[in-house]
Amino acid sequence: MGKIVAIVGRPNVGKSTLFNRLIGVRDAIVHPEAGVTRDRNYGKSFWNGKEFSVIDTGGYIFNSDDAFEAEIRNQVSLAIEEADVIIFMVDVKEGLTPMDEDVASMLRKTKKKVILTANKVDNSKRAFLDAEFYALGLGDIFSISAISGSGTGDLLDEIVKDFVVEEENNEEDSLPKIAVVGRPNVGKSSFINTLIGQQRNIVTDISGTTRDSVNTRYNLFGFDFMIMDTAGLRKKGKVFEDVEFYSVLRSVRSIEESDVCILMLNAKEGLESQDLNIFSLIQRNHKGVVVVVNKWDLVEKQTNTSKEFEKKIREKIAPFDDVPIIFTSVINKQRIFKVLEEAKRVYNDRKQQIPTSKLNEEILPIVKEDNPPPSYKGKHVKIKYIMQLKTAYPQFVFYCNLPQYIRDPYKRFVENKMREKYSFCGVPIILYFREK
Repeated sequence: MGKIVAIVGRPNVGKSTLFNRLIGVRDAIVHPEAGVTRDRNYGKSFWNGKEFSVIDTGGYIFNSDDAFEAEIRNQVSLAIEEADVIIFMVDVKEGLTPMDEDVASMLRKTKKKVILTANKVDNSKRAFLDAEFYALGLGDIFSISAISGSGTGDLLDEIVKDFVVEEENNEEDSLPKIAVVGRPNVGKSSFINTLIGQQRNIVTDISGTTRDSVNTRYNLFGFDFMIMDTAGLRKKGKVFEDVEFYSVLRSVRSIEESDVCILMLNAKEGLESQDLNIFSLIQRNHKGVVVVVNKWDLVEKQTNTSKEFEKKIREKIAPFDDVPIIFTSVINKQRIFKVLEEAKRVYNDRKQQIPTSKLNEEILPIVKEDNPPPSYKGKHVKIKYIMQLKTAYPQFVFYCNLPQYIRDPYKRFVENKMREKYSFCGVPIILYFREK
């Protein structure tokens, strides 16, 4: 099971800077003004052969007049509840503050692993300023400089120390894993109940009835796979106020563990920003995807309603718009098995291995003779050889003389040509250009 690490603390202690360093990408906005991070950032990190997810949270403040702060507190609470490891960041430059003590008081109540991390130890003069944070009663302190990277190696060693690389060793582990994901109350549990013919998952009109991810083996009508219903909302305290963030957070694990994701949308609401966040998670984890527009029976239809709806979806998810889109009504059992057929096809396409000889026979002439890369600064790029890597998802290497001059528009052109030649609908593919 994938591990989740949450970075928490009061505003402006450097959480987003550390997040960017851990994932190796400048995704989170970093600004000296406190409270810039309000939405959650999600990324992947890899250390000592172990991969884990990182969540950057907003600053935790009690008794603030800022309208956003109550929402941030809820999201931090959820991140703490869902994470396996919590990095509690403090600032040696500012020293121990009442807000730090408030956060520490909350963290002392959790049984999760908490790593107290003192940031902004940017020079030798600050090396001994972390001693006062022992008063928080959270054990050893890891002193780091998130901006320079000093001390982050030791921090990462501590983060992954107890992570175990799990091996697949039984029949169910080898079955295709299909995750049903989406915002709360779009019909995920109803879809699974309809498939298996029993009330396996609780269904109500309340958003977030499903509390945990539930795995069910489906072995009927020629299908055999594990299907995962992802959680919506744990009905607890003020968690109700942050349904949308929670749905993404609880979907992270299921997406990471799956082979194919069925992304369910509410036909009456269309593709909203949170749906795009989940779609992005699926794509960034290189999982297959089938988009299902549920509750289609509730939409007033005209001649081209479905075509126009589908066009809008593809425009929003571009450039990765080569995905199957199916309109369903779970309650009326419309096109339910069509969804399974598409999910199975996407699974098989994601696993396919195209022979090297076939790639060089069918794709190489296109990129070498018909449409070679455009010259750049007087340099002419020549692609000489293509092969597919033997990995869990499709990755291709194009060997050429000057890979540094291949630009993104040409990469998209090559990807589109490959999608025309081979069946990769619903499957993200990765192209590498390397010097031979």
